Amino acid sequence: MSGRLHKPLFTAGIMTTYGGFSKSPLRTKILASTISILLLSCVISGCIGDEEGDQGRTPLVIAYEVSADMLESGSSPQILADHISKNTNFDVSIYTVDSKVAMLEALRFGNVDIAYMDSGNAWIGWNQYGLEALAADQKSDGRAYYNAHAWVLNDSEMAIAHSDSDPLTNPFSLMEGKTSCHTGWLESVGMMLPMGFLLGLGYANVLGDPNDIESLRGTIHGFFSEDSSIPEPGTPYYGLSGALKCLSEGSGQIAFLKDNTISDYCPGEEIDQREDWCLENSRYVALPSFAKAPSDVFVYNPDYLQNESIGDVMNLLMSLGEEQDSSDILFNTFGTKGVVETNSDDHLGIYSSFVSSIPGISAYYVDDEDGEEITISLEEVRIAFQTLETSNGTERDPSLLADFLSSELGVNVSILHVESDSEAISSLESGDAHLAFMGHMASAIGWKTSGLAVLAAIQNDDQKLSSQVSGWALSDSELASYTTDDVESTNPFDLISGMVSCHTGTDPYSSLIAPLSHMISNGYLVMHEDSESNSLDDLVRSYFNDDSVIPSPDGPYYGESGAIRCISEEYGQIAFVGENFIDEHCIDDSGNNADWCLGTDNYTSIGELGIIPTTSVLYNPEILDTRSRTSIINALIDMNYDMYLENYSRPGMGTYTGCYDISVHKVFDEIPKESCGDEILKNVLDGSGVARATSQGHLGQFSDNLMLVPGAFEALVGHLTNVE
Repeated sequence: MSGRLHKPLFTAGIMTTYGGFSKSPLRTKILASTISILLLSCVISGCIGDEEGDQGRTPLVIAYEVSADMLESGSSPQILADHISKNTNFDVSIYTVDSKVAMLEALRFGNVDIAYMDSGNAWIGWNQYGLEALAADQKSDGRAYYNAHAWVLNDSEMAIAHSDSDPLTNPFSLMEGKTSCHTGWLESVGMMLPMGFLLGLGYANVLGDPNDIESLRGTIHGFFSEDSSIPEPGTPYYGLSGALKCLSEGSGQIAFLKDNTISDYCPGEEIDQREDWCLENSRYVALPSFAKAPSDVFVYNPDYLQNESIGDVMNLLMSLGEEQDSSDILFNTFGTKGVVETNSDDHLGIYSSFVSSIPGISAYYVDDEDGEEITISLEEVRIAFQTLETSNGTERDPSLLADFLSSELGVNVSILHVESDSEAISSLESGDAHLAFMGHMASAIGWKTSGLAVLAAIQNDDQKLSSQVSGWALSDSELASYTTDDVESTNPFDLISGMVSCHTGTDPYSSLIAPLSHMISNGYLVMHEDSESNSLDDLVRSYFNDDSVIPSPDGPYYGESGAIRCISEEYGQIAFVGENFIDEHCIDDSGNNADWCLGTDNYTSIGELGIIPTTSVLYNPEILDTRSRTSIINALIDMNYDMYLENYSRPGMGTYTGCYDISVHKVFDEIPKESCGDEILKNVLDGSGVARATSQGHLGQFSDNLMLVPGAFEALVGHLTNVE
């Protein structure tokens, strides 16, 4: 045992105050009262001042995190201290702290001999301060680990997606936008493991600096909800019981807990042991485990605990689980019935792979000798891009995008030319490419069938991330009058069944799936078991009319202009085209109506039918690590801040021509026009900006529309294959 002088209990209170942790008056009173009680109990038990009785005994200082429920007699750590002191040669004292951070600091500076903490904090202490694991919580079945789960209520869409046996529905994707209940900041099962899982597999993307662990807080609130609970010690939703309470009381929709948390706090048969906020146990549903996490562990600092004492402390801890009385006291104090011998490599070694995607976490286990900030981890970024040879050397050349990103990232960026969407998806799967820019249909297929994920999305000219398929009719039709009469009892969709419809034939979604999914979701078209055997064409004709137009490429009514021509010539009564098609294309370049157009006033939209997401930036989360992703998305977004100026004059300031970076308010006159960010967006990416996005956020509604229509997803796959 070290020869240092152990500080009395009241010193612990001073330490936590100096640790920089602000407290409310109520928490301060609780802490002061608790420490006073502990101090008094120590005096009564004789652990202060009896020097003769202490001779030959081994002092042992144990850290303990103060909480309000510590005042309950069964959970006071002094009971454990007295029990050990009475029955062994150890003279145990308790050193109180008010947080896991303070506990790590107490170990770091030798104020305590051992501390019991969750594996996440132990892992940080091991990697940052050289602390070592001594003994780990052993479950009743012999495990020294637990399964980490997201728990939801049984009527949530996540629980339904989990139980529906449909491989295309994923409960983890549906977490986006939900209110999450975490156990505390950087807690293992309640934060580190679930966020490592969600970031690692591309469900979420880092918001902020990939080298700063504080970015994790913004990432959580950005992916889940601003109302997500990241509780402080002593608050109602702190810890495992607090996160479960958060879910049970409806304050959150997801709680990140252990596999046995429900049975611990809401035991089914022991009614008197259930918390009063527990719901019926059938209400709680565990989603598939995302990690086997190391159990909680006793930790020590080898710089202070001498080698000859380590074995004695280990034997002491293990002996506490061998008898019922001491095991119960150990459980009441630390939540474990017994421990098993371990070490950091065996118990905590696997943790690095679980949490490597957490922003800033690499600072704990990557030795950055040069002291430089860790950014992208790749030596080269490869972008799969479909392009025409005629684009080479022009303003539409994708190499302009590569050069821009190379300048931002400080590594080489190259273009991998591909001939099709399928080839782009394959290049991401194999790792030949790190990024690909794809349309909505290919993006959905890559997401659902190949495990690819969305990093960003390209904004339309109106800066939106989607457009709509709309139904259109002639303005003098009954269908149009039902749309514009402002009478609630007249609904244009009540008239559509049986009408001759005009479809574009260009792709299965905008042509067929979007109108069908709208009719199904709103109850106009009821699907039966035999409907699943029908083709999309059959479904359209059975609901609309046998004469409905589903044209081939060589037909007169093919494409969006063909669909409008179909109603203009009064062959059909309703056409399905993009929401802006008529306004943007009815007037030709000469200022006259196109030959298919009767004039924009002669067409009326009867409403939006289906969403069309904009171009996605896809990546493979198994290939592209979190730091690299974050660096790339930040570089892509930098294009939003560029604006090319030509002969721009400001009174008294002169005339400017060049690429204006609005983030630094500087004009770079040496940058050619085609290399300025806004020009690359317009000419290479056909957009007005780049926005952060996720797969569920960008493609989720589109995917839901597909799921409503039997055979829709297969039709998309078949269409892309046939096109290529």
